[in-house]
Amino acid sequence: MPKHIFVTGGVASSLGKGLTASSLGRLLKLRGLKVTMQKLDPYINVDPGTMNPFEHGEVFVTDDGGETDLDLGHYERFIDEPLTRNSNATTGSIYQAVLAAERRGDYLGKTVQVIPHITDEIKRRIKRVATDDVDVVITEVGGTVGDIEILPFLEALRQMRSDVGRDNICYIHVTLVPFIGPSGEQKTKPTQHSVTELRSRGIQPDIIVCRSEAPLSDNLKRKISSLCNVDADAVVNAADARNIYELPLILHSEGLDTVVCNTLRLDAPIDLRPWQDVVDKVEAAVKPVKIGLIGKYVDYHDAYLSVVESIKHAGFHHEANVEIDWIQAEEVEGLLATARLQDLDGMIIPGGFGDRGFEGKIAAAGFARENDIPCLGICLGLQAMTVDFARNVMSLTGANSTEMDPSTPHPVIDLMHDQRDVSDKGGTQRLGAYYAILEPGSRAYQAYGEPVVSERHRHRWELNATWKPRMEAAGLRCSGLSPDRRLVEFIELDDHPFWVATQAHPEFKSRPDRPHPLFRELAAAALARHEARTPVLRAATPSVA
Repeated sequence: MPKHIFVTGGVASSLGKGLTASSLGRLLKLRGLKVTMQKLDPYINVDPGTMNPFEHGEVFVTDDGGETDLDLGHYERFIDEPLTRNSNATTGSIYQAVLAAERRGDYLGKTVQVIPHITDEIKRRIKRVATDDVDVVITEVGGTVGDIEILPFLEALRQMRSDVGRDNICYIHVTLVPFIGPSGEQKTKPTQHSVTELRSRGIQPDIIVCRSEAPLSDNLKRKISSLCNVDADAVVNAADARNIYELPLILHSEGLDTVVCNTLRLDAPIDLRPWQDVVDKVEAAVKPVKIGLIGKYVDYHDAYLSVVESIKHAGFHHEANVEIDWIQAEEVEGLLATARLQDLDGMIIPGGFGDRGFEGKIAAAGFARENDIPCLGICLGLQAMTVDFARNVMSLTGANSTEMDPSTPHPVIDLMHDQRDVSDKGGTQRLGAYYAILEPGSRAYQAYGEPVVSERHRHRWELNATWKPRMEAAGLRCSGLSPDRRLVEFIELDDHPFWVATQAHPEFKSRPDRPHPLFRELAAAALARHEARTPVLRAATPSVA
């Protein structure tokens, strides 16, 4: 029977429950255990697919087409295991399932209630990822204890103890230990109150992970242990780290995985060397390189979380410390005459929906093309680069995407043929993993090193296939196609250092110890540009007498 670990949070949101859970998952995997992970989100949306990125950050897409919480990106990057749509469940999807069952008559006319029907459905969601080939299931519950919408989830977690047995369950509670400036002290009261609230719901935490700016003293840990009824070695301090990939080593030094294994009666020795190698690579990344990210949501960096981590992974590979210049797409046209874009070593044009900022993305694509700046386009980025090529190389005035201009005279980007009905915004996209066949000799082929690749998608519009022959004749290389050759998956230019785009979202498959090929090659081209320009920049700098 798989073991279950439940991670809850208190005091404040965004404490790092996801990173704590992910780090623990990696530590258990380093012990040779088969680990999977899951996120339970108390919000009533069915999934985050239609939520504003300013509300929820990026939507992480799984191979099977699930539109899920961004924490699943952390899970996959740390444990390096592909997850599924079953790894994310929301209040909305749970109530939707229960109501559908009621309409079918599954409850035989009984009154449908939170207990047992909602809690049973929550437990069913937890247990369906606990397959026979899994040793440990780590389930994170979003929000904080005390939130009204979290109560059914806490009740389900409480019931799980009886369902699977005490030796098969471990409760971890993540809390905040703030530093109060005027008193010059770290305060434990928020942690005490949070644990009291959790215990009032019938759950006694086995481990408390204390988030703090600075390390906690042993005296403070003993105080928390005494007042919260946990063993002293089960008070784990997760102080702020230099980078997120250092966190597993910090938590191991605090004994987190050891206490978890003791609680769950697991005997598995650990080999930290593979992850220590990752951290060593991160710390060795010192070569400066600047990448511009041309986005609509640059004021909220979590909207591009996987893109940012992917370019960092590529930097680790090349021992480069990537600086990201967050550039608002709507402001690009006003920056064309400034040095800000010219000073970039590389550029990423990420995905998105809607017309706001699209003209800026087109302008950025054109600037990169004309000035030999390495550029990677992702999803909407491919579409912006296609429109730039149509307008400014093929001289097709007014060329556009029908998403932005339904009456464009040159619809080089159009709806997929099987996606004409977009009345259901949550169910009419090309979602999940699809194969593409790469053209031998192309940049894409050289990057991947193989003729057939699989990438995750999330889009409705595509390069209009009727325009493909004319665009290729003008010099645009359609270097990757769907197996039926109907859809253009990759485009590039031959006479450019790196001007490559994909309709997919490659950022979802990058790992800190295995950067995605497209990001890896973008970073290499950007680093080459930086190194080629550095002597010129130095020569232009006046010396000081």
